Amino acid sequence: MMAACDKDPSDLFHSLYRKFRSRLTFFPLLFCLAILPSSCGYHVAGQGALLPPDVKTIAVPTFKNKTSQFRIEQQLTAAVTEELIERTHYRVVHQVSGADALLRGTVEEIRQAVVAYNPQTGSATALQIEVVAGVELRDLHSNKVIFSNPDYIFREQYQVSPNTQTFIEEDRPALERLSRDFARTLVTDILENF
Repeated sequence: MMAACDKDPSDLFHSLYRKFRSRLTFFPLLFCLAILPSSCGYHVAGQGALLPPDVKTIAVPTFKNKTSQFRIEQQLTAAVTEELIERTHYRVVHQVSGADALLRGTVEEIRQAVVAYNPQTGSATALQIEVVAGVELRDLHSNKVIFSNPDYIFREQYQVSPNTQTFIEEDRPALERLSRDFARTLVTDILENF
């Protein structure tokens, strides 16, 4: 009797090929099925079906500011406008006339709190700023609310310089970071309808 290693290599190859031929066609087919888009509800970012098809222009007037923080409404409005322009195909304007949808925002509250102290001096070393805002997107053709969230809350921490001679105000950069985070989240919420 011939051992397996005494067999002709081409016979061995053909027997292995016949054995795995069905698997060789099965795995590529399985791979193709796995990468095809399925109907599981996922879609490409920025292509959400929340906005009606007749909305081409979104008006984003300056947000209202109910706080004493100077120009925070302008900072948030600018960040939202920039995010809409960068991530969507919609035309963004400041005037309501001629727009298909209206995005209104209100800065409801700003809070600051100490989050870290210097144990030797008792002075603050890190602060947290918190912004509470509400937003509503309305279809101006049907006058229906497309999207609404009255309670966005965003927080950002920043360090306080212990040396008053080299003191640099860090609350402004913290508000800029917070504004960008707010804008990214808001536009994602509007587009993705999550």
